Amino acid sequence: MLDGYGAVLALRAAGTSIVIDTAGRVPRVLHWGADLGPLSDAEAAALRETGGPAVLNNAPDIPRAFSLWPTEFEGWAGTPAQEGHAAGTATTPRPRTVAARSEHDGDDGGGSIEIELEDAVTGLRSTMTIRLDGFGVLSVDVSVVRDVALDAAATDVPYTLDALRVLLPVPDRAVEMLDFTGKWCRERAPQRGELSFGSHVRRARRGKPGHDAPFLVVAGTEDLGFGRGEAWATHLAWSGDAEYVVERLTEGAGAFSSVIGVGEGLRPGEIALAAGDRYVAPTVLFVWSGAGLDGIADRLHRRLRARPSHPRSPRPLTLNSWEAVYFDHDLERLTALVDRASRVGVERFVLDDGWFHDRRDANAGLGDWVVDRTVWPDGLGPLVEHVRERGMQFGIWFEPEMVNLDSDLARAHPEWVLGPRELGAAARDQYVLDLTRPEAYEHVLGQISAIVDEYAVDYIKWDHNRDLSEAVSGYAGIDRPAVHDQTIALYRMLDTLRARHPHLEIETCSGGGGRVDLGILQRTDRVWASDCNDPVERLQIERWTRMLVPPELIGSHLGAERSHTTTRRTDLSFRLIVALTAHAGIEWDLQEADDEELAVIAQWGAVYRELRGLIHSGRIVNADVADDATVFTGIVADDGSRAVYTWARLATSAPGQSGRVRFPGLDPDARYSVRIRDEFGPASRHQSADPSWITAALDQAGTTLPGSVLAVAGVPLPTLNPQQAMFFDLVRIP
Repeated sequence: MLDGYGAVLALRAAGTSIVIDTAGRVPRVLHWGADLGPLSDAEAAALRETGGPAVLNNAPDIPRAFSLWPTEFEGWAGTPAQEGHAAGTATTPRPRTVAARSEHDGDDGGGSIEIELEDAVTGLRSTMTIRLDGFGVLSVDVSVVRDVALDAAATDVPYTLDALRVLLPVPDRAVEMLDFTGKWCRERAPQRGELSFGSHVRRARRGKPGHDAPFLVVAGTEDLGFGRGEAWATHLAWSGDAEYVVERLTEGAGAFSSVIGVGEGLRPGEIALAAGDRYVAPTVLFVWSGAGLDGIADRLHRRLRARPSHPRSPRPLTLNSWEAVYFDHDLERLTALVDRASRVGVERFVLDDGWFHDRRDANAGLGDWVVDRTVWPDGLGPLVEHVRERGMQFGIWFEPEMVNLDSDLARAHPEWVLGPRELGAAARDQYVLDLTRPEAYEHVLGQISAIVDEYAVDYIKWDHNRDLSEAVSGYAGIDRPAVHDQTIALYRMLDTLRARHPHLEIETCSGGGGRVDLGILQRTDRVWASDCNDPVERLQIERWTRMLVPPELIGSHLGAERSHTTTRRTDLSFRLIVALTAHAGIEWDLQEADDEELAVIAQWGAVYRELRGLIHSGRIVNADVADDATVFTGIVADDGSRAVYTWARLATSAPGQSGRVRFPGLDPDARYSVRIRDEFGPASRHQSADPSWITAALDQAGTTLPGSVLAVAGVPLPTLNPQQAMFFDLVRIP
């Protein structure tokens, strides 16, 4: 295949490939999915020849195309790639390819295809760069620049860009849809249904992804499960507004059936391009898997773990003070908490909300990032010193993007509040600080840096507790939409802090899991998946968060017996097992724990340190179990030498027994030593006796079983009572 305009260009890596025909007015996708192997000229020609649909009755007189920049000009009646206008004109974009080139990365496969387009109708020059990495993840970056010399109308009226999406076609065997919704303390709740005719559009208009974020949108085959079926997925690596689309028209999409895609959700007038202005769209990720949803997760996890900025040191066992003390900051109480934390092996102590000026409750103080000397007359130094004497790192909470009107900052600079001149309703008694204003940005950055410097802070919990409602900035003298610029300012602040303080780690939190995306994760080291530490809820929240985020980047904390967010009571053993298989921590006043409980927690901490090398590098697997009231999930070492699995029951259900449940991810040709780790206490059963093999596995020496039985035939598992779990530890026998 010849490179350049007119060629059929292909990228291959990790069992997947994308093939693009650049011969038409705008390039079109001939294939995206399973690897076709190296294409000969004859095979490329055959793909091109078979890439066009029929001409239908009562339809355009030429075959409808579906290109990488779909427009009505091609006969596409669905959601277009681009929407906008120049004062009501230039509404029918007609981009044309002027260059196309590809580069290949070498032995690992992958590479990039760059396409340049010009549009005389809208006066835009566009660049689309499609990259396939060595893990099979496809990223697409698009930018447009206003070039009035291209404008057929020769006008210098700015072009208002209303939408710029990346859309890829999927075949007719993709008949199901999966995405996510949720709310505070119930993030990433899956919803699945038929990929029917019409448009399934999910808009995030909260100035952040939100607790109800679509998160990851998947089109899949009818048999799609965790370990089976084909899946085509997309994610927007962006922390602002978004619009996801899954669409099926009766006439199809060129030679394909449906379309999946996403773009930034732009507010009216937010992007107005005068001559020379450029808009750079957020990166869109596309992932294909022939091995079900776990295959999607595996590709994304490997991609994240290969980043130069990915955390390499062991993830420290963390204690966060929030649910232990809330705003009741007292040196004696907190040092006692530190001492208890030390007893159970905590390695990082995080001082949460309540340490700064006039912050005795949630109604005041945000924006005044200086230590409250009425509570801390000697500053935070005595606490920090005590933390370090116990061998722990020190972390601290900030909410830098927010402000209370009851703060010195808001009283001095009311114009720094992001919103119209007549402010709307507060949320949690707070508003958003306009970081697009240089002076506001520098003020906040300076205050955070000063605290980090003074106390040699190791870690920041970066919170963001409200939506960006009526997010307009008056910085330019008129109220202009500012979600895009506010997001860019956030990214710049995070990048600057990390450059100033290379040792600093940052956790992203947004009222829990309201801002979990791969844009923010380019700049942070951990996500707080939810404010809910109830293990029943948390088990499901983390299971689905791991579709995108590997466990070492997900904070998971042991909470109190009675959950602070749901009031549900759960056993200590269940809470410990659920919190074990991520970046483990504690969010509980350990003063409430007796000596026996502290000893069990200390054992749990030791198991976490023993297994975190596996947990934080292994491949996530989930069994496709028939009973929705049960969960069987695991982590398998890359080399297959060890694996851990959690068997949990959330509620009662009709089946009295599990049947033969498969251990996914194991080698059928290997043999395994299987041991049940019961250092956390026994799980309560809803039965008279365990399956016989379980009795052997409970012994310290464990039992030995062939991989063919564990992974292919499956084994019966105990019938647990609700809100109980068991933890399996498997080692491959050489």
